[in-house]
Amino acid sequence: MRDNSSPSGSFPFLHTAAPLSQESLWRSISFFNLYRLILGGFLVLVAAIFGKVLLSEQNQSWFFWVSAAYTVLVLVSVVTVNMRKPRSGYQLAFQVCTDIVAIALLTYFSGGIQGNMGMLTLVSLALAGMISRGRITLLYAALASIAVLLEHGYAVLTVDAAAAQFFQAGVLSISYFAVAWLAHTLSKYALASEKLAFLRGVDLSNMAEANRLMIQDMPDGVLVVDERGMVRQSNPGAERLLGYTFAVGGKSHLSECSPLLEAMFAAWRQNKALGNEVLRLPGSDHPVRVRFLPVQREGFWGAVVVLEDVQRVQEQAQQVKLAALGRLTANIAHEVRNPLSSISYATELLKEQKHDPSQDRLFQIILENATRLNRIVQDVMQVNRRDRLQSVSLNLLARLEEVVESLCQVEQVPREVFEMRVDAALTARFDGGHFEQVLWNLCRNALRYSQKQTGSVRLRAVTEDGRVVLEVSDDGPGVPADAAQKLFEPFFTTDAGGTGLGLYIARELCEANGAKIEYKRAPDGGACFRILFGSNDEH
Repeated sequence: MRDNSSPSGSFPFLHTAAPLSQESLWRSISFFNLYRLILGGFLVLVAAIFGKVLLSEQNQSWFFWVSAAYTVLVLVSVVTVNMRKPRSGYQLAFQVCTDIVAIALLTYFSGGIQGNMGMLTLVSLALAGMISRGRITLLYAALASIAVLLEHGYAVLTVDAAAAQFFQAGVLSISYFAVAWLAHTLSKYALASEKLAFLRGVDLSNMAEANRLMIQDMPDGVLVVDERGMVRQSNPGAERLLGYTFAVGGKSHLSECSPLLEAMFAAWRQNKALGNEVLRLPGSDHPVRVRFLPVQREGFWGAVVVLEDVQRVQEQAQQVKLAALGRLTANIAHEVRNPLSSISYATELLKEQKHDPSQDRLFQIILENATRLNRIVQDVMQVNRRDRLQSVSLNLLARLEEVVESLCQVEQVPREVFEMRVDAALTARFDGGHFEQVLWNLCRNALRYSQKQTGSVRLRAVTEDGRVVLEVSDDGPGVPADAAQKLFEPFFTTDAGGTGLGLYIARELCEANGAKIEYKRAPDGGACFRILFGSNDEH
């Protein structure tokens, strides 16, 4: 099915990639680096501009160089992330550990724990927890807690920091673990939601692809139209019935492909009882039944427009009837054949005995009708054996010559009655016996109704659209228009002595061999039967 809203992708049943791709992980680390780069630049700026006001001269110098070193390490991380080396886990661990060490040093040089520089570590731990989505975040929290306690212990020993502030350091450490655990829990739920969304997306893609493949092979035309009348999807059946080609990846309005269909869609939206109507669309030679199926669950979204070829449905129904009739007649023929043989045999015996010569005509009538019934039985049983074929590549010129020569001998007509225009290189795949039976029937009919002059029966083979086409035509009166539609129906004949099964059998044998037979009026007014052969590929 053609999707007019976006180009269809490859078959999604084979797509089992994990939702957490490495690319998305590297992208998250890049955003983390962006935050760290902004932070490093801000710290360097603060140390350079406000350091002398906020810090002592010695601490201001150390604060500036630590901030500058931190910024340089962040720039190194940016380069390695772009190179995708080393692995993402090592990258994240290096960045978090760099943040922990740098913030611990900045805390010491900014006046200790009471400066609240340690709060910056909370942001790094939270972001690391959402990126790593594992319990390693708790390890980062433990390292940060150790760094805070060591920093404050060293400050107590070197700069006489208050020992009572160990409580504040402990609270900060607990907050590290709390943030790390919270980030770990939230990331776990986010991971589960992402996996569920991924699986739902795969299921939806599989269902959409299955629907597309199923609708693609539907003989009926299908259009998916939104509430504005824009065609979102279509299939080849719709293009064939509408005589319009939808652009791949583009959007077409319903009025562009069929103004009549667009008017029916607008009328159907006002009155849902107007659907299911039969009409002739401008792009189709056959009557088409149009049905609108609403697509609505929470409000009207659009409709599925089904275009059903009425003639195809009628032909399918006719085929089902003819198949049932064929099975019935085959069974009847089998049962009739034995009594018919007995009647013929008994008539022959009576004819040989002494009897009144006036009865010879009666015996002859019995034998002629028994022979005719036997021919009908044989024809019916041949139809029943249509599937027993052996398809081979036939040289049309050679086989036609054989059929024509045999027919000329049987019918006692000169060879010049048949005019043949067939390329010696043309071939077609067909069962040999079936081909001879079909050609014999067509050529005999053409000879019967022709004027039996030179070139009265014409056999021509050409190639049309990659298919070999064989035409058998005559210069007779042709077939009346009212009878032409019934030519291939069983037991229909315009000849009083015919069985009415010849053309029906020819059509059945052609279909069994992947070919098609059709009738058209010849340019000179005679009859012309065309056999459109199938592909020459071996199956």
